[in-house]
Amino acid sequence: MSLGYAEVAARLCARRAEGPRFGIDRMRLLAAALGHPERAVPCMHVAGTNGKGSVAAMLDAILRAAGWRTGMYTSPHLVHLGERVQVDRHSLTEEEIMAYVRELEPVVARLGALDVGDAPAFFELMTAMAFLQFARKGCDVSVIEVGLGGRLDATTIVTPEVAVITSIAMDHCEILGDTLGQIAAEKAGIIKPGRPLVVGRVPSEAEEVIANIAAERGAPVHWVRRVYGDDLGAYPRTSLEGDYQRWNAATATLAAEALDAHWRISPAVIRAGLAAVDWPGRWQRTRACERLVILDSSHNPEGASVLSSNLARLVAETGQRPLVITGILGTIRARPLLAAIAEHASEIVLVPPDQPRACSVEELRALIPASFAGPVRAGRVEALFPAPGRCTAGSPNGVVVVTGSLYLLGEVLTRFGPTDGNG
Repeated sequence: MSLGYAEVAARLCARRAEGPRFGIDRMRLLAAALGHPERAVPCMHVAGTNGKGSVAAMLDAILRAAGWRTGMYTSPHLVHLGERVQVDRHSLTEEEIMAYVRELEPVVARLGALDVGDAPAFFELMTAMAFLQFARKGCDVSVIEVGLGGRLDATTIVTPEVAVITSIAMDHCEILGDTLGQIAAEKAGIIKPGRPLVVGRVPSEAEEVIANIAAERGAPVHWVRRVYGDDLGAYPRTSLEGDYQRWNAATATLAAEALDAHWRISPAVIRAGLAAVDWPGRWQRTRACERLVILDSSHNPEGASVLSSNLARLVAETGQRPLVITGILGTIRARPLLAAIAEHASEIVLVPPDQPRACSVEELRALIPASFAGPVRAGRVEALFPAPGRCTAGSPNGVVVVTGSLYLLGEVLTRFGPTDGNG
């Protein structure tokens, strides 16, 4: 009896349960077994602590504005697994995922039979699906987002037209290192000999490490700060909200300009692409619930300062403090995010996402600053968003912000229904 999509997806996702296996040797073996599909389509490779998904979406929009057929590989997904692999912004379908799993399972078994440690895990299989899909759909170019770090990430088997490092900050320290220099060295692992590198907003300690690695590999570097300076007014505009998105837009602009003449990237094309970017969950406004609900994926210490700025601007714009719904993975991330939320919220609702690494309500409550005078309560996504078009949080005319883990945002978007929340 053939398995349905739910069973196939569950089997695929279960390969996460073996734990993260950092390194690219398994991906190299898998790519070789598949005939190296990663070599079939030119790509741009995007790493960074924050902003890499937004920059990837901007580059995809710019390349499509130039008339190219694009592939885009990002992670994690918000609602549907197929969102990770898109061609001209059309996600991988359930039928395509099932077909790829059937195709890849014998390869996984063969590699695992030689050495159980060589059997690909979930992320490596999704990366293989992306490479195969982009080749088979005739993509002209793809934008590949790093999953974690860079040096040992499965995506780093590519040799890109341009590499991008969007930002460097403290996150995933248990894997990448506990200094900015160590984290920068891991991200800089995507730099390839002679290939252009674009670097966004990074601290001086990280800048020095990146510059040294780029020099060793003969990679020319384009620095956003050196081109655009510190005056945000000089930075490109984009359809995505927030000052930090103008930093991302400048990063995407320099990356697009670093492509050679074959790609026909003019200033007009860049402007058109940046004006048309659609990237859900990044200070995304929706009135799917007949009130203003903002979905924002700020989820780590660097993102906390961006969240604070966005919340302050929202209070000034609306004349009211928002009710904030949040769930966060890990106390190191939670502490600065909750401090930013407490500074601007009228009420905080704690909703741990359905993830093993999620902080409990008790852990989150203990990290809220004592100075916060508003109510704090626990909630559940299905009670706060009981049906498409309904939100029970706070007063009917109040503004709601959902922030923290992307997994929480995905659970909320699922409650909006099949079409709501995408604009």
